[in-house]
Amino acid sequence: MSALPVSPAPASAVPVPPAPAPEAAPVPEAQLVPGLVSRPYRPVVIDTPDQALPPEVYVPSAEEDAVEPRGASAGAYAWVEYVPLGDVVARVACTRSVGPYQRQVERWLKLKVDGKQSAGDCKAIRAFQVKQKIKPAIGFAGPVTWARMQLISAKADPNAAGKCPVRSYRVACVDLSRQLTWVQKGSKVVFGPVPMRSGRAGYRTRAGWHTVYWRHKNHVSTLYDQPMPYSQFFSGGQAFHAVYGSIFTTVGSMGCVNLRLADARTLWGVLKKNDRVYVWGRRPGT
Repeated sequence: MSALPVSPAPASAVPVPPAPAPEAAPVPEAQLVPGLVSRPYRPVVIDTPDQALPPEVYVPSAEEDAVEPRGASAGAYAWVEYVPLGDVVARVACTRSVGPYQRQVERWLKLKVDGKQSAGDCKAIRAFQVKQKIKPAIGFAGPVTWARMQLISAKADPNAAGKCPVRSYRVACVDLSRQLTWVQKGSKVVFGPVPMRSGRAGYRTRAGWHTVYWRHKNHVSTLYDQPMPYSQFFSGGQAFHAVYGSIFTTVGSMGCVNLRLADARTLWGVLKKNDRVYVWGRRPGT
């Protein structure tokens, strides 16, 4: 007796396994927004170099040099993280989003390095942000959190990798990759390291050896008529100088090395005309 053929089950009756959830990709840095929107923390992304027209060099009068640049407003240099817009709107306490520096932050915090955001990751990153006064402290592995980690790591020996040449004279070291600057004489660090903001794509801070050729404490941009306090020019229109807004932005400067006011003031007292500047590396995103 032959067995009767078995009819296939209707398609609707065949269980279909659920498709695996796509692995969360890091949120691109270009899509991030400042996590705080109150006025004191609003970042300034406009730089004011004499990029196309180098400054007219002259000797400032004693009266001019006696004037100290005005101070920055409270909160101008706060460590405000860049986060996904949805997290800002939802006011999340701990984000599920994967930050653009997820793996670097995981490695720095000695977490499992898998590039995925977990509840444990968020808790650890958030604890670091609270301790370092990074706002909003929602556990997002963004550019500001990573910048803070790099600054902390560089404090003991910013030139541990030997990227900045050691000379018997002062050398202002500008590390574009880590967005840090310091001054060393021989192997001794005499200033910094401090955070900075260098040139954006299309306006990169020029790499290589340069010389401080003009210092102007109360410089005003020839092109934009905007203040550039404690300017120390080293390559055409590119200079070390302070800005009155955040340097912790996803967009770089127009070529200058932007500093916080207190850092620019201290650097003014360290460098002299004809001191050497060495620039290397590449700002992320350029």
